[in-house]
Amino acid sequence: MLRPTDIENLKGEKSRYAVVIGVAKRARDIADRAEQDGVILIEKPVSMAIADLTAGDYKILMAAPEEEAVAEEAAQSEE
Repeated sequence: MLRPTDIENLKGEKSRYAVVIGVAKRARDIADRAEQDGVILIEKPVSMAIADLTAGDYKILMAAPEEEAVAEEAAQSEE
């Protein structure tokens, strides 16, 4: 389980929401890769994701507001 101290340690200038989303995305990547490779995970993907982010192997990047607006417009134009 994601403990509040883990979130606060990773948070820095980012919002709590950004940290939770970043950890969830990394955990999904870990679980998907393990499934593709046929690996049985002993440790939970969320714990592994927190360890990756804490160690600095991965970083949570925040999109600039202009980039978000462009991405939303591109998604809407594809529909």
